[in-house]
Amino acid sequence: MTELWRLPATELVHRIRSREVSAREAADAALERLDAVNPKIHAIVAHRPEWVRAQASKVDEALARGEDPGPLAGVPVTVKINVDQAGFATTNGTRLQENLIANANSPVVDNLVRAGAVLLGSSNSPTFALRWFTSNQVHGKTLNPRNPSITPGGSTGGGAAAVTAGIGHIALGTDIGGSLRYPAYACGVHGLRPSFGRVPAFNASSPERPIGPQLMSAAGPIARTVDDLRVALAAMSAPDPRDPWWVPAPLEGPELPSRAAICLRPGGLQIAPEVEAALRDAGRRLVDAGWTVEEIEDTPLIRDAAEVQERLWLGDGFAAFADAVARDGDPAALAVVAAVRAKVAAMPADAVSGSLVRRTTLARQWRLFLTRYPVLLLPVSGELPFPDDLDLKGEEGFRRVWEAQLTMRALPAVGLPGLTVSTGMVGSIPVGVQIVAAHFREDLLFRAGKAIEAGGTPVSPVDPA
Repeated sequence: MTELWRLPATELVHRIRSREVSAREAADAALERLDAVNPKIHAIVAHRPEWVRAQASKVDEALARGEDPGPLAGVPVTVKINVDQAGFATTNGTRLQENLIANANSPVVDNLVRAGAVLLGSSNSPTFALRWFTSNQVHGKTLNPRNPSITPGGSTGGGAAAVTAGIGHIALGTDIGGSLRYPAYACGVHGLRPSFGRVPAFNASSPERPIGPQLMSAAGPIARTVDDLRVALAAMSAPDPRDPWWVPAPLEGPELPSRAAICLRPGGLQIAPEVEAALRDAGRRLVDAGWTVEEIEDTPLIRDAAEVQERLWLGDGFAAFADAVARDGDPAALAVVAAVRAKVAAMPADAVSGSLVRRTTLARQWRLFLTRYPVLLLPVSGELPFPDDLDLKGEEGFRRVWEAQLTMRALPAVGLPGLTVSTGMVGSIPVGVQIVAAHFREDLLFRAGKAIEAGGTPVSPVDPA
């Protein structure tokens, strides 16, 4: 019999709901796997085994009473350390919040609980969720289970590493500049950044965020199959009055033709040969599945969108943020602040207000573009997953990382959904593609993602290298 921690979430739910296995057995299997491999990768930084088992027992009790425990009945899910989980510290990887215990769940965590998920533990993140690498002075460094010499991604690096190693079936993370899409790419699994307004978000433990981050951040899932992402999104996106940006959009939109564009070098981005090969392979997979795929020279003003993202992210409250980083003292976070300081200094006085206006124009252009091409294939990054801590290798290392992550930075500025699908391995290094669709058309991402996934993905879960 296949070990329970290896199963896709959808298969595990079927077995639990049919009473073939119990949620308690699934929880025990998840905890055993965590104990076996987490010391090697340090993906999960806090968990309480007896509480995990108690949650699972509630699912079994509901089934015994003939009740429906929800679409994620008994599925172990990890939660990123910058998302409120009642009774756990929302550390965000900083010593300044090491003892900031959440009194209530974030809306998305409540939605997972209502869907029957079992919260397995807290996953690691870089300090202030600031990098595409995962380390901090509170919890330490997370390693990539497939290859410890490359980054596990960031900032949901702990969640992606956990899913890849079989610690939980779904990871809850956040994305303001690639923090769901890039860790999935780096670890060889799949990750979804939902549309802005799709999944309700709010951390009662922390002050209200500046308007730029509010408009660009999204909570979403990382998983090993596209079907698992689909069921996770449905659970996560239930309404919650605490988020005024939440939109009651349907999960399925009108039928559209199977038509996709593929752009190899958006905004003139230079890409590695292996990245180009993965994109062309994904395009062929779509064609084999009956899609029409057209290669295009460029997308709407993606570098303008990246600049808007920078200004909305860094242009409001940077001085206070830089002070917090200094008080925390993490050398990696300090290096990032130092690297972007010149960008912030060069911003005009009306950077935020001007960028909000520019954001409207760019969003309109992207919406018009996506009426012609319902799906767009892009690089996740210009490079294969980076050597770990490349951004700390001097000015040139940081510049290389920043440029390669153009699509990671640009798309949140206009609130579009993006799906990373892992497609293969280059030796011991994963590679994949990014799929983009119009606002609230995650269903199109899943449809294209399933077709690409059918052509093959890296084996997972894996034992840490």
